[in-house]
Amino acid sequence: MNACETSPKSSGLVLPNTREPKKTNYKQMKSDIEIAREVTLKPVSEIAERLGIRKDLLEPYGHFKAKLPLSIIDKERMKGKKLILVSAISPTPAGEGKTTISIGLSEGLNRIGKQTTVVLREPSLGPVFGIKGGATGGGHAQVVPMEDINLHFTGDFAAIEKANNLLAALIDNNIQNKNGSLGIDPRTVHWKRVMDMNDRALRHIIVGLGGTTSGVPRETGFDITAASEIMAILCLAENFEDLKERIGRIFIGFTLNKKPVYARDLNAQGAMAALLKDAIKPNLVQTLEGNPAIIHGGPFANIAQGTNSVLATKMGLTLSDYVVTEAGFGFDLGAEKFLDIKCVSAGLQPDAAVLVATVRALKYHGGVPLSEINHPDAAAVERGLDNLEKHVENMRKFNVCPVIAINHFADDTDAEINAIQQKCKDLGVKAAVAKVHALGGEGAEELAAIVSEVAEACQSDLKPLYEWEWPVEKKIETIATKIYGAAAIDYTAQAKADLQKIYDLKLDKLPVCIAKTQKSLSDNPKLLGRPENFVVTVREIEIAAGAGFIVPITGNIMRMPGLPEKPAAENIDISSDGIISGLF
Repeated sequence: MNACETSPKSSGLVLPNTREPKKTNYKQMKSDIEIAREVTLKPVSEIAERLGIRKDLLEPYGHFKAKLPLSIIDKERMKGKKLILVSAISPTPAGEGKTTISIGLSEGLNRIGKQTTVVLREPSLGPVFGIKGGATGGGHAQVVPMEDINLHFTGDFAAIEKANNLLAALIDNNIQNKNGSLGIDPRTVHWKRVMDMNDRALRHIIVGLGGTTSGVPRETGFDITAASEIMAILCLAENFEDLKERIGRIFIGFTLNKKPVYARDLNAQGAMAALLKDAIKPNLVQTLEGNPAIIHGGPFANIAQGTNSVLATKMGLTLSDYVVTEAGFGFDLGAEKFLDIKCVSAGLQPDAAVLVATVRALKYHGGVPLSEINHPDAAAVERGLDNLEKHVENMRKFNVCPVIAINHFADDTDAEINAIQQKCKDLGVKAAVAKVHALGGEGAEELAAIVSEVAEACQSDLKPLYEWEWPVEKKIETIATKIYGAAAIDYTAQAKADLQKIYDLKLDKLPVCIAKTQKSLSDNPKLLGRPENFVVTVREIEIAAGAGFIVPITGNIMRMPGLPEKPAAENIDISSDGIISGLF
């Protein structure tokens, strides 16, 4: 199939690199799915060929998706490659377009002659059917086939869900049966089942009802799949052996004799890893302009590490000169965890960090209500720039070189854009306006040139914020005070008990993955801008020994979100000939 041939409409699309520059009228913008269907998808074998992957190594899922074997990863070939991290200022509820910028930037880098692969997380069905919609970018900066990627994709989330729930079933089976029982105390089991859906009714449930043959009644609940420790494990594992080792380390609870119980005590790791046989392999797809995209894993950044898998990142660095990847929500969440957990664990080193800023988010942090952020207000933008300044300061704490990407929206005014550019100049940070939603890679060429210049010239030398060997309290305090700007930390009685348990289990040397609202630098979503003199309250601390971190939970963080009053699911439909509509 060549770039001029058409592919089935239900498959999505692909914009060839040779297209004429598209001058888009913002007022006539089509939906993402309509834009996607206007172009022709290339066979995934062509995308693989561009990366030097032999056809016989591909594991195709249809014509336009494929799994990539782990054998492709080559540490020697990774040397000298450029890793670009994309994060953002504190976002509005709808997000500020990190994925769109990441895709557009990769298109722009390819346009200026830098062989680039974008490496992203997989979408969860929760946001797809909830408030944010899909996670394949937007406008003329998308990864495709967008319908497939947003809806089930290659089944990775389903495999993670099944592995997680197998462990739950094994736990309850062991509690039920006397022969071979470990004597697990049901009251101490914290492991929950998961489902990839926003369903608040499942947050707290009772299992084991129906009599003695139906199990031992106990309180439990469901988390969303993206919050499963199995997801975190999959995204940090280096190979199958590491995967099994990590699964075996999952902490379940205690016996009636107060002895700790781990997944390996149930001999669960082999079967669970077998269910993840294909899910551990990164997925190859493409961008609208026919450039390679690797998508794998999908932990949320407000409740987990918020970045794609180590394996996907290393595969991208093996195959391309540049890799653009993102970290969820603001720099205080996904990027901090990317740098302090993922990079330290996997030995990665970003060469530049791109901070996405939008006029609307800065107006929001400048005190403008969400209902009015589309109205011009340069003064509000200036008031909100304290938030951007704090994130830039945080970037420099890690010794990474910052670049600002101003994600352009149709209602942005010159005065508002100028206010951001002047602030960037005052901070000594290079910035570019990116019009990737409207123009794709063409709208990111200036940004790409700046990012390339910074990545090539800047001597980034990652300096983690803390040492893993530090006491747990010092690690939490360091993140909260230096990154969030908190004045102090408060621990509830439950959190103090959890701390003692962590020390008793000798898990205190693990890094911390703080669960916190994405809407504010603080743990209070109502404190916008750059809050000061606030206290972060740690409610409880969960153990994710398999993933290799502990999770201090602050504020009202839901690991099983609910649907909004008007879910995005109400807009999604499928025609009699199988054409999906309503995805965005």
